[in-house]
Amino acid sequence: MIKKQVFIGFIVGLLANVIGLYFSAMLLGGNDNFTDLLKSALSEGFLGKLISLGAVLNLIAFFIFIQKKQDYRARGVLFATVTVAIITFILNFY
Repeated sequence: MIKKQVFIGFIVGLLANVIGLYFSAMLLGGNDNFTDLLKSALSEGFLGKLISLGAVLNLIAFFIFIQKKQDYRARGVLFATVTVAIITFILNFY
């Protein structure tokens, strides 16, 4: 039961990050296509920064779960955020 709640929080954290990535890319990229923007971000070396901006929505999900006293789901969101931070770290030094 606890693992299921952490897994749900992890999935919510990843989805929030993807949605935040999309919004930050569209906000900063103008009218470019999303996939073209990601390709150019990867080639120019700022994809990690876009992913980090996308992680801001995890903060909202985390506090919603804390407020609803769903601590294990909040733990999953935190785990997703740490996972994204490690991926961003790897992308910056790749």
